[in-house]
Amino acid sequence: MSTREIRIIGDPVLRKPATEVTELTGALARLADEMVETMYEAPGLGLAAPQVGVQKRFFVYDLGEGPGAIVNPTIRESDGEWLFEEGCLSVPGLSWEILRPKTIHIVGVDLDGNDVSIEADELEARLFQHELDHLDGILLVDLLDEDQAREARRALRELTLSGPPAVRSTSDGGLRLL
Repeated sequence: MSTREIRIIGDPVLRKPATEVTELTGALARLADEMVETMYEAPGLGLAAPQVGVQKRFFVYDLGEGPGAIVNPTIRESDGEWLFEEGCLSVPGLSWEILRPKTIHIVGVDLDGNDVSIEADELEARLFQHELDHLDGILLVDLLDEDQAREARRALRELTLSGPPAVRSTSDGGLRLL
């Protein structure tokens, strides 16, 4: 089995919403296997298809109970709040405290076409929300408050000293990837 290159902040593929998976094929299952290997090698807890340059709505994950995949996921319900430090394989080496819903109900299908319905809490809920953000073209830096965004711009500039900055401030205080 082989691994895939993880796309990092600044790559335009990470900003495009992924398209629905219309057919569950052997090629999709092989891609999922490669994504799991890539995720383990990184190491990470989850990996969305756009992070390896594939614009399809699915992700793989493993919270220690073996790998799983959810195709065409949607969040049906969410509740509560949970502040927790969060990082991203596409923003390597950086992390911030991010406020997200504490519990969610996520639905989709697995790679065999079986319905998936998971009531997730805390870390599992955060993982699913994070990967779903990738499927919508949203990166971790988009969720930062003003102070965190300033810190992120500085850290990202330091990471890209050999080339142009990866982000630029917008007039509303947000971040825009170049």
